[in-house]
Amino acid sequence: MVMVSQLEWRGLSDEDLLDIRVSELGLKVEGRVAGCIKQLYAELKAKGLSLMPRCHIGDEWFCPEGCAAIFIPFYLFDDRLRKLERKMLMEVEGGTREECMKLLRHEAGHAYSYAYKLQRRKKWQKHFGLASRDYPETYRPRRYSKSFVIHLDDWYAQMHPDEDWAETFAVWLTPKSDWRSEYAGWPALRKLEYVDELMGSLIGKEPTKLESYCPSKEGSLRIKLKTYFRRKQKAFAESFPDFYDEDLKTLFRSDFSGGGTSVGVFILRNRKQVINAVNQWTREPKYRINELLEDFAGRADELNLLSSRDNSELLAGLVSYTTSLIMNQRFTGHYKHSR
Repeated sequence: MVMVSQLEWRGLSDEDLLDIRVSELGLKVEGRVAGCIKQLYAELKAKGLSLMPRCHIGDEWFCPEGCAAIFIPFYLFDDRLRKLERKMLMEVEGGTREECMKLLRHEAGHAYSYAYKLQRRKKWQKHFGLASRDYPETYRPRRYSKSFVIHLDDWYAQMHPDEDWAETFAVWLTPKSDWRSEYAGWPALRKLEYVDELMGSLIGKEPTKLESYCPSKEGSLRIKLKTYFRRKQKAFAESFPDFYDEDLKTLFRSDFSGGGTSVGVFILRNRKQVINAVNQWTREPKYRINELLEDFAGRADELNLLSSRDNSELLAGLVSYTTSLIMNQRFTGHYKHSR
């Protein structure tokens, strides 16, 4: 494997950098992420716990079952890669210290569950459910439910028993977290108290028969950056058939007489504002929202849509329509059903 010096690849254009394999970047667990890992270990030690999950460079946030190791996305280990990630996907998951710590605590929860086989315990299952349950393709969070803690975005604890555990563990682990007061009166408090009780029983105890490292995960780093981004974008991408045409015409009250604002130009000119507004209410990844808007703009241009409506009215309509599509996709798995 040919290694490229960091000085060399940092100076490359985005196009040339995309042609390099992740494994050739010579990345190391150092810098600000290493500082976050050090803080995680300090938090675990402060609780009297012995297991310090090994952290490795991967292509996503991940803790493989049966392997108490945490894989952290490669792009977090260099500012140049962070910028490329933001350009390609419009956001950097774990890009701030606060976000990184939240994710590390969450993954540490998975590591402890797998290392000590906690999910096999009857009491664990009573509080969180069966970890063997299939992960859903989509889930409909109950936003006002008090049976789950709130830690990561999108009410993530509600996705699956494993995630419910990891999120509860993360809240419990967070320094200066007054979870007893914050969750007083919530059914979720019983879960937090169980975590506190269970972790107390593990003080000073090392896990047995633990696979500390999964070499197979290294294979994910042999891909070129362009392949990584293509796969990640494909996972978010949606196609929009002709049945959106009537919605766009209705939304913008199209005018084919030759006057008015180009709908495609209007969408692209205001997309940052729309993305931020929709993201604020739905927490949908900004990349997905951007994909929707680009498809709308492209289709509007193909239809030669023009509108003479007031810009503020157009903007409000676009935000509402985009939000409704995203929420429909989240609840049903589809942006829209065919007519």
